[in-house]
Amino acid sequence: MRSTADDLAVSVASSFDEWQDLVSRSFVSLGVTRDGSRRFRGGIRRRVLTDVSLCEITASSHTVRRTATLIGRDDAAFFKLSLQLSGTGLLVQDGREAVLSPGDLAIYDTSRPYTLTHDDDFRSLIVMFPRTLIDLPVDAVGQLTAVRMPGNTGLGRVISPFLVQLAQNLDQFSGTSGLRLAHNALDLVTTMFADELGTARQAGNPNQTLVDRIRDYIDANLGDPDLCPAKVAAAHFISTRHLHNLFRAEGTTIAAWIRSRRLERCRRDLLDPLHCHRSVAALAARWGFLDAAHFSRIFKAAFGFSPSAYRQRRAA
Repeated sequence: MRSTADDLAVSVASSFDEWQDLVSRSFVSLGVTRDGSRRFRGGIRRRVLTDVSLCEITASSHTVRRTATLIGRDDAAFFKLSLQLSGTGLLVQDGREAVLSPGDLAIYDTSRPYTLTHDDDFRSLIVMFPRTLIDLPVDAVGQLTAVRMPGNTGLGRVISPFLVQLAQNLDQFSGTSGLRLAHNALDLVTTMFADELGTARQAGNPNQTLVDRIRDYIDANLGDPDLCPAKVAAAHFISTRHLHNLFRAEGTTIAAWIRSRRLERCRRDLLDPLHCHRSVAALAARWGFLDAAHFSRIFKAAFGFSPSAYRQRRAA
């Protein structure tokens, strides 16, 4: 059962066949199997907040698989964040395995095959969202798929309880406050991922720390219409040539990175009910796009709709 924004959909499967259908309709195309013949029980509480889906799953043991064939049936790619609430789970993707206990977190990518197995009754929270909502390069997040992030140490001690509260109060989240809380949750998760990546890179490429600082600087100055490679390079006491080389090694360009970060901020504002009274041009200017016609063209190229149509479509 699919729900619209601000609806809390509660679905219960009375048979395993129903569960197979329910799981695929709630997320992406999936294959579901189980061992044994004991009675199966499964239910999903699902809240959709515009571009973020939060699902609390309670079910008997089973395995979910995302194969190459199933991936070919879906156009969009998402990240899925799994928080284990009770029981245990085994997530496998990209040659890695993560055994998840209550409180543990892990992320996986629907554009690549994965397997998620629960050997006994369990409860978990699955947060599914477009990959663009994570303020990190997709390739960087790809280094963290199927990596266990414990909920009882480091940043997990702060972030895991927050997500547990989201799961326990899905019926309370709606409208502007719900959407903001969903994005706040993703911002917290992004912080955890950035910390995890930073720790792993400390003994690696010395340029990575500089790239991370530059990305932070860009995010803090996106509203500056004069933000450009030369200004970024000067702020970090490096040449523009070195700056371009740093981002070329990351598989992108500095100009493309600035543009993508600005577009994502504009996209979020267009979805935010708190900004519904502000014109598209005003929101674009807020993030450094002073030419409204140019902004409209590149926004449509990135998201498939003009800014106005995107806002109206999401509102509907």
